[in-house]
Formats: sequence, structure tokens, C-alpha cells
Amino acid sequence: MGQADREEQRGALELVVYAAGDEAAATVLPAAGSVTIGRGEGNDVRIDDASVSRRHAVLHVGPVLRIEDKGSANGTFVRTSEDKGSAVETRRVHRAPGETFDVELGDCIVLGSVIAVVRRARHEEGPKAVDEGRKGAAGRVIVEDPGMRALHEEARRAAGSPFNVLLLGETGVGKEILARAIHEASPRRAKPFVAVHCAALSETLLESELFGHKKGSFTGATEDKKGLFEAADGGTVLLDEIGELSPSVQVKLLRVLEDRAVLRIGAVAPKPVDVRFIAATNRDLEAEALRGAFRQDLFYRLNGITFVVPPLRERKAELGKLASFFLEDAWKKLERKGTPTLAKEARELLERHAFPGNVRELKNAMERAAVLCAGDTVLPEHLPPRMRIAQPSGPPPAQGREGRSATQPISEDDVREAQKQLDERQRILDALEKCAHNQTRAAEMLGISRRTLVSRLEEYDLPRPRKR
Repeated sequence: MGQADREEQRGALELVVYAAGDEAAATVLPAAGSVTIGRGEGNDVRIDDASVSRRHAVLHVGPVLRIEDKGSANGTFVRTSEDKGSAVETRRVHRAPGETFDVELGDCIVLGSVIAVVRRARHEEGPKAVDEGRKGAAGRVIVEDPGMRALHEEARRAAGSPFNVLLLGETGVGKEILARAIHEASPRRAKPFVAVHCAALSETLLESELFGHKKGSFTGATEDKKGLFEAADGGTVLLDEIGELSPSVQVKLLRVLEDRAVLRIGAVAPKPVDVRFIAATNRDLEAEALRGAFRQDLFYRLNGITFVVPPLRERKAELGKLASFFLEDAWKKLERKGTPTLAKEARELLERHAFPGNVRELKNAMERAAVLCAGDTVLPEHLPPRMRIAQPSGPPPAQGREGRSATQPISEDDVREAQKQLDERQRILDALEKCAHNQTRAAEMLGISRRTLVSRLEEYDLPRPRKR
């Protein structure tokens, strides 16, 4: 098998970076070449974290993946998916310029205190591939909550109608999944399902993507382009975050809804289209329409049938199965062997978390846990720091560490400070583990003095490592 055959068989890859407390950021990797990683401007993958050097490392992509440290201050480490967490088995990339180290899919790459992993990309680029990659998603929907069961049953009944649908709910609750379920249960299931994120594109680009354009209609229009409405003819279009549409695009969309025809940019005659529209937003669209921030006539056109998707905190019956599903899915993407499980303590922390980011936040947390977990059991320390903040089970003490009264409410600054301390505590534990509990080397890795490290160990009530 030649190099081209191996690359085609492997498929597209992406580098996923898990910064402390933040969502994962994925960068699609080229089929071959070098990808620079660092904190400075101009890197292919920029990581805004103080522990990452301005030009930290280079990932060489080809038949074999190799990581090269560029003399970073805090080093680059690689832990294979077979490692069981022993600091001895954690491999450090040599800092000498030009030296590299092999990386396999699913290996945990530590850049300073930031975690990264190379995995298979979720889908190939392009609208067609995006749609193909999402096919069958409705069949994997986990519905355990009684309210969600009733919602999906109502959506299934509404799927057979020709009316437009409006989906309301907080960010990350799964509005697109419900939209897909409606499409799959409708007579249009054999035709395309196209999802458009209205907030992700500029006004000019969004207009071109939705309606298409004629050759020469503007600078850069070198050929005729079919818009997504035309591409979805006979099927369903999901307009996600429709509340972000500009007034000018709202007017053109209203025309499409009324005439069932699309006028490309620069064209004279419209083209008829047969599309079922599903709109989704986390805003109160009716209130927006009443105060003039959204066109009332467009709102009433879209508001044929309305469904409100409840937040995850009101669907705790689904939490365990959703977490297990996302964890197993992430496990497969990383090509790890065995079946992962959630420790009881980790599951309890998930159940106590409010999940302001809803299902999307849970999915990101499980992907992060799959990367950090060295064995096959996800422990509390593998969860994001914000999920590890202990919830008091009884009354608070009369006076806290900062002298706050027990009756004084906890502010956002308090929560941020607690998260910061949890992050630092975890970084210290990670550094000690990687350095075989050598305090001097761990302090160097953290960029602090040994005396400061000892002080932090006492502050966070961590045991002093014994000399080995």
C-alpha cells in the first residue's frame, strides 16, 4: 500500500485542543505538511495560554504523525493511549531542534499545561459531506425524559405536515437533532437536509451561500453558484440562530417563503424551490419581533408550529445515558480499545452540575475526559474544572477563607476564583505526575520556584511527595 493509499484510508484528521476550562477547539489538519503550534500570532494553531510558548511545537503530518518541540519553556509531552498514568511511561519530546517523536491517533499531547489530541475529523469538508455525515443521527437520539418523549412524539406527528417549524431553546439543547428527527420522519426524508448557522457567516457571505450568485455579480464571483436553498430542493433547510439574520437578509428570506422561489445575486429571473423551513434560535423571537428587532411578518411566516426544547438540567433522567454515549463515541474517534465507564464519583459530579451549555457542554466534557483518561474509567479529575467544584450539602460555615458572611451570596468572581484554584491544583498534580513526583523538576515545568511549589502544596492541602 502506497503513501496516498494509506492517507486515503486514514481519512481527514483534526487537532483538538482542550484549554483549561474552555471548550475544545478543533483544527482540520492537511493531508501532508507541517502545522505550527504556539501562543504567538502567525501559528497555524494558536493557543492563548501562558504555559504555551510563542512558538511551542510543530506537528508533522503525513503517513506517520510526528511532534517536534521547538525549545519551549514548559516542554512537550506525549502519553500513549496504552499508558496507565505512570509518570515513568509518559514520554517527553526532546527539545533539541530537529528531533521529533511519533504520535498515534488518540495519544495525549501535553503542551505546557494544555492538552491536545489528534483524532479523525467528524466529516469531510463541503455541504454534501456535512449532510452525509449527519445522516442517521436521529436514529441515535437518546430520549429518556418523559417531557422529551412527548416532545419527540409531537414533532413526529408534525413532520408529515407542510408547515414551517420554529424551534426554541437555550444554546446546546439539541435543536438541530430535533430538526433532523423531523426531517427523517417527514415525506422529504429521501431529499437533502441542509443546516445553515446564520451567526457563523458574514452578511455578504451568508446571502451568497443561501441564495447563490451569478458569474460576475461581484468581485470574486468567477462562476455561477447554486445557493443552499436550491441545493436543498425537495428537502429541509434548518436556519440555526435565525435571530442573528440582518434586516436585509430577513427581507430576502421572507420573499422566498412567500414566493417559494430564489433570486440569485445578480440574476434577473427567480428559480422555484420546494423547501420545508425549520428555524431555530435561543432568543425570544416573539419579543424581538414586538420591539422591532426582528421582522414580525417573517416571524409569523416561520412560526407555523413551535416546539420548545427544555434544557439539560430539566432532563436529568437522560444525563447518564447521554454521558455514556458521548464517552463511547469519543473513545471510538480516538481508536482506543475497550469500553469506557464513568466512576460513581464522576457521575455524581455530572448530576450536580447545572450545565449552562446543555448537551453540547456534556459532549465536550466527555470528549475531554476520553483524552485525559489513561485507563478505561473516567474519574472526577478527568472532568473540566468547573464541574469539579464541590456543591455544599449543608449550611456554609459562618466565615469563609476571605472572611465572607454565611448569608452573603456567592458571586461570579468567587466562582471564577474557585475555578482558577482548581485549575492550578490540577496543573500541580499533573506536573508532579509527569516528573515522577520530583518537586524541583515539577517547579521548573510550572515556571515557579521550588519554594513556591511547596507553598502551593500546603495551601491546597496536597501531600508532600516522598523522595524516590
